[in-house]
Amino acid sequence: MGSFSIPLSGLSASQDQLQSVSNNLANIDTDGYKDQNLTFGDVFSQSTRTNGAGNPLQTGYGVGVSSTVSDFSEGSLNPTGSSSNMAISGNGFFVTQSPTGTPDYTRTGDFTTNKAGQLTTPNGELLLGYPAVGGVVNTAGTLQPLQVGTGVTIPAVASTTIGITANLDSTTAIGGTSSSSVAVFDSLGAVHDLTVTYTKTASNTWTYAVTVPSADITGATGATTPVGSGTLNFDTSGTLASTTGVVPITIPTLSDGAASPLNLTGPFGSATSPTITQTALADATSAATTDGFASGTLSTFTVQPDGTIEGTFSSGNTLALGQVAVASFANTQGLANTGNNNYQPTAASGAAVIGVAGTGGRGTVAGGYVEASNVNIATEFAKLIVAQQAYSANAKSITTFNQVSQATIAMLQ
Repeated sequence: MGSFSIPLSGLSASQDQLQSVSNNLANIDTDGYKDQNLTFGDVFSQSTRTNGAGNPLQTGYGVGVSSTVSDFSEGSLNPTGSSSNMAISGNGFFVTQSPTGTPDYTRTGDFTTNKAGQLTTPNGELLLGYPAVGGVVNTAGTLQPLQVGTGVTIPAVASTTIGITANLDSTTAIGGTSSSSVAVFDSLGAVHDLTVTYTKTASNTWTYAVTVPSADITGATGATTPVGSGTLNFDTSGTLASTTGVVPITIPTLSDGAASPLNLTGPFGSATSPTITQTALADATSAATTDGFASGTLSTFTVQPDGTIEGTFSSGNTLALGQVAVASFANTQGLANTGNNNYQPTAASGAAVIGVAGTGGRGTVAGGYVEASNVNIATEFAKLIVAQQAYSANAKSITTFNQVSQATIAMLQ
């Protein structure tokens, strides 16, 4: 009898639902897993018969699975204490590369580092992002595996600019002095300590002389060698009004073999924004800065909300190592789940739109966290009970159809 197909379709649908619920419960501790739900549709015959009122005469033919819906709502973000772990807060997917070179998309951020110092997923896929050169990220560049291993090094960068923020005591007698110190780096990363000595020559007027230890300069004699000088003129409010007789700060041939001469600009800010004053406060240097740094090896790294990976080096410098890329899709329900919490785009999802976290509707990146599964155990148990009852009801229908069939056969004998 054709009627058997209807409860059989119900049994099949209930079994599919049980499998879906079981899969959700099995992945309740899987980082980044997204709960899946089945939706069902009834099946009707395509009869063209109508009754006297013109209404269609149709008979139900059972049930079928109409779609699988993934719940892409965000799971809870759990701290791990590992700098290599990440989670996306909001919309988006990490971009990874399989061993065959195929890009995959995932919400799972329990990354570790491989022996090459690259960030990888537990199954060996490489995390992709934008590269950085000299601490500058190029978001227009091609996506590359992100390198964060302790073997990462940075070359030394020679100083080109120095800055001094200081105050000179206006009550200092003519001939009185004060000084500031600032360290600069040459092309080999060696440190050279500059001393800036200020001498008051008149009311609101000071001269300054910049010296460096003579041992740092090839052929130099004496304890120190002058490398720059000038005059500072202050107005009656203590603001730097002008500088005169300024000699550029130039350190000649360096004894360590670094590139020379070492030319420096600064150190007192610009004409519109000076960093040195003359007031009736005590002489003080509050800041001395330079744009150079020594070479160093990577010690630690952290991930910023925009996905920038900032590395701290043994030299004390902090530089960007790269930036994690985040992908978004027009229709996440159209993504195909390929296992290992990976997804692939389809015609229904649209192509991946890859960019920087926190832009274009993409979520931000939480460093040191992983996203937990969003499976709700109470909801799954409720679905489990319903599926079990539906299975039993459909099984009972088959038993009833069987009894009717046996009675019909008995009538014909």
